[in-house]
Amino acid sequence: MLQCAKSSVNHRSGYFLHQLSIPFQQLHANYSRPPFKNRYNDEDENNVRKRKDTQQDHLQLYKSWGQHLLTNPRVLDSIIRNSGVGPTDTVLEIGPGTGNLTMRLLEAAKKVVAVEVDNRMVEILHTRVSESGLREKLTIICKDALKADFPDFDLVVANIPYGISSPLVAKLVFGGYGFRGATLLLQKEFATRLLANPGDSEFNRLAVNVKLVADVEHVMNVSKKDFVPIPKVDSSVVKIRLKTEIPDVNLNEWWAFTKTCFGKKNKTLGATFRQKKKVAELLNLSKLTSVDGGIVQRECCNESDDGEDECNILGTDVNLFKEKLVGILRTAGLEDKRPSKLSNDELMYLLSLFNEAGIWFHDQDKPRDINAAFAGL
Repeated sequence: MLQCAKSSVNHRSGYFLHQLSIPFQQLHANYSRPPFKNRYNDEDENNVRKRKDTQQDHLQLYKSWGQHLLTNPRVLDSIIRNSGVGPTDTVLEIGPGTGNLTMRLLEAAKKVVAVEVDNRMVEILHTRVSESGLREKLTIICKDALKADFPDFDLVVANIPYGISSPLVAKLVFGGYGFRGATLLLQKEFATRLLANPGDSEFNRLAVNVKLVADVEHVMNVSKKDFVPIPKVDSSVVKIRLKTEIPDVNLNEWWAFTKTCFGKKNKTLGATFRQKKKVAELLNLSKLTSVDGGIVQRECCNESDDGEDECNILGTDVNLFKEKLVGILRTAGLEDKRPSKLSNDELMYLLSLFNEAGIWFHDQDKPRDINAAFAGL
């Protein structure tokens, strides 16, 4: 089944398809290598790059789209094994490319839903699957994965395009999907940040947010030499499992709160909440109070004849409000603590104290926006 939305892909793609004269076996490097032996012993990296680039001369791959095809069959087989895919599973694959991973998933799963934005890749994948006799098990959605509506699925198994790693992981874990697990091939640096724990030098807002609702496990590292074209960095495979119990916290508030705390993650919280600009921002947001758990209204404010706002919520004096913020930090015993050292439980406790005091981090009139919350992570 093929579901293909209108795409902005360059119409020259038809030319590249007609020029694709290299058999799939060559393009996808169905080679074998002996165990415990480096197959590149006699070649430096530049020679390897030239050899692999030659293999895909007739299909232009766009690095800006993260189009790096995984070609090592041993790594592909290992990803399938670690995913735990079974004959009753529906698998979501994002960015299937020319189908190296897809073909293995089709053999192991009941059904595969592949989301691919590049029409050229869709045509190649469609042809390759048809020739294998597995066409009925594959649904292709030709659309941007960040904009596509995913059907129900049991597992995610994918070589994620590097440029959309953060918003895509956020969409999976916060999108309300009830999947069993996600086995993802990611840029190694990104995976390291995703796996980081409090106290680690790499601990960051991405890990804090994802680990609120999911557990993340490292599976293995993958050399950059196993891709066509060869990227600049190595990759890692991670496995994400949604938690069965999710903390009762307003996600909009949580995302905005952690953005404030981790803006300068190695600053103490006391220093962060003494910044004049941040104090003024929070004072303004705190003029919105939550009613009945969701309806938001502005408390009554009188306007003087000269147009000045005489509202005195929590004290309009910025210095008084700043002392209120710092006082809450002291109550929590966190004034001198750095967010990079704190657990999610400690951060949630602090957020609850702020909210109980009528201090808010998210404008409740604005809709939930996962992409905005994870922008730049």
